[in-house]
Formats: sequence, structure tokens, C-alpha cells
Amino acid sequence: MSSIKEIKSRISSVKDTQKITNAMYLIASTKMRKAKRELDKTRPYFTLLQREIKRIFRTVEDVESRYFYPADGSHIREGTYGCLVITADKGLAGAYNSNVIKEAEKLRAEHADTKFFVVGEYGRQYFLQHNIPIERSFLYTAQNPTMSRAREISSLLLEMFECGEVKKIYIIYTDWKNGLSEEAITTRLLPFHRAQFMTAPVTEKAVTSAFEFYPSVETVLDNVMQSYVSGFIYSALVDSFCSEQNARMTAMNAANQNAEAILAELSAQYNQVRQAAITQEITEVSAGAMAQKRKRRKAVAIQWQ
Repeated sequence: MSSIKEIKSRISSVKDTQKITNAMYLIASTKMRKAKRELDKTRPYFTLLQREIKRIFRTVEDVESRYFYPADGSHIREGTYGCLVITADKGLAGAYNSNVIKEAEKLRAEHADTKFFVVGEYGRQYFLQHNIPIERSFLYTAQNPTMSRAREISSLLLEMFECGEVKKIYIIYTDWKNGLSEEAITTRLLPFHRAQFMTAPVTEKAVTSAFEFYPSVETVLDNVMQSYVSGFIYSALVDSFCSEQNARMTAMNAANQNAEAILAELSAQYNQVRQAAITQEITEVSAGAMAQKRKRRKAVAIQWQ
């Protein structure tokens, strides 16, 4: 059994670790609320973009765009895929990073000819350690996503898509569902299906007069889609960031609970060892007293002889 000194040292160590995990929980909570506020500020703009795209399809029949599957329903021929993988810069977030990596490995197994674009140090290190080629690694941090970073990513992906280097673009990120749970998902970013916008739950007023598009409806749609893609990527970055902080809060909360359980067990063990030490001291004192008493009696008996 451990000594009292060893148990007290371990209790002190667990308490110090608990202070760190509790601080990380509070920091993650603050970052998540801040990111969610930023997302809520920009979401109305992209909701309106989605509404206008839907309005274009309802106003002009059979409009063609390189960002959409053909109107006749034919599929785009197979070719190289591009995939944006969004991970965190560090661990201590439960299964957040590993779930994203699993989705990336799944896509890689289904389509070997895939170029990966990575956000986050965790994903970057995983790809390097497993000798998986990275087409482009965005070296800025995955923390605190901004619209300018989303535009930088979207401009690169759109350029490769438009020049035919990639036929399809996917994005793997963690969707923060209603602020209650998160799930790593793989979403096809380009090309879009028209049904994505025709069936989107966006209310709009009935079209009563014809619209005029300048210089053409295709040009207007292409410009709108570029902004929409940037917004989608920004939303994915913020969703992933919020999911990361939520996962870290869950992990740190579990760590705090485990620390409480360990402290309770150590306290019981400390009290048990301390009680045993006290009992042993009392026994030793009593035995010493008894020995002295017997010694005095023996001395008195010798004196009377």
C-alpha cells in the first residue's frame, strides 16, 4: 500500500490537472459562443443567395451553368476528385479528428484519384505520417475561421474546377447539429444538383413579372454561385470549429468527472492509510506502556526479595 506522502502527492497532482482541464473547458465554451455569433451574423446573407438561385431556376427554364449538373439529368464523367478536409490544430477533443480522418480514408478507398486539400495541423500531420499526398495545405490555423480565408480556399478550388483539373469537389467537415451533437460528414460541393435548390426550404414571393439578367442569366448565376461556394466553405469552417470546441468541452468535462472519481478514491485510501498509521501508533504506545508497567512490577518484586 502506498504511503501517506505518496497519496498526498498524487492528490495534489490530480488537482493541478483538474485545474487545467477546467480552464480548457471554459476557454472552449467561450470560443464556441464567439464563433456561433459570427456565423449567425453571416447566415442571413447566404440564405438570401440561396433564395435568389432558386428564383433564377424558377424564372428561366433549362439554364445551364458549369457549377451544376446538366439540365437533362446526365452525369459528369468520372475523373480526378478534389477534397477539402477540415481538422483541428490539436487533439484533446475526443473523437473529433479521428472521425474526420475516417471519412477521408473512406473517400480515398472509394476513389483513389483524389487530391486532398487540408485545413488543420492534425490532418496535415496524419497525411504526412501515412505518406498520403497533399495537393495544398492551408498553413493558417484552423482556429477562428474568417470569410477571407474561406474566399482564399474557394478561389483555389473553383480555379481547379473551372480548368478541369478536378471533376468533382468534396468537403469533409464536422456538422454541428442544432448545437447538441456533431457528426463528421462528406458533402459534394461541386457540381450541384438543381434539386438542392429547387427543394430547399426557403420561402419566396411568387414571381409575377419577368426578370432581366445582364449580361446574361448564365453570368449572373455563375457570379452568385462563386459567392455561395465561399459561404458554404465558411459555414463548414465555423461548423467544424464549433464542433471542435463542443467536443473539447465534452472531453474536458469527462476528464473533470474522472478526476473527481480519482480524488474520491484517493481520499478514501488516504483516510484508510492515515487511520492505519494512527492505530499502529496507538498500539505501539500502548505496548510501550505495558512494557514499562511490567518492568516496574519486576523491579518492585526484585526489591522485595
